[in-house]
Amino acid sequence: QVQLVESGGGLVQAGGSLRLSCVASERTFSISALDWYRQAPGKQRDLVASINSGGGTTYADSVKGRFTISRDNAKKTVYLQMNSLKPEDTAVYYCSLTNFFSGLRSWGQGTHVTVSS
Repeated sequence: QVQLVESGGGLVQAGGSLRLSCVASERTFSISALDWYRQAPGKQRDLVASINSGGGTTYADSVKGRFTISRDNAKKTVYLQMNSLKPEDTAVYYCSLTNFFSGLRSWGQGTHVTVSS
């Protein structure tokens, strides 16, 4: 069973920055698709950013130009650098990994991000 452990969340003022990290136990990490999602209170879980095995990235319109997803295959870690944070970025952030062979998606436990105005 794949384990994903997020860290890096916390309380930050608007305009500030945070970097989230997610370490995976998946042995096929280097060829897995990786995503960051977020879920605000009372709302659905939304896709924030994705990175494929080749390093290609996509972002939600709401975070383009402010967030950057990256991966370090040697460390089996995916990052989300979040700059120019806004109160509306407040949410629980989850990383996910999709196994290349099975297509199964695994989730981390989430890390809280709170942006104060």
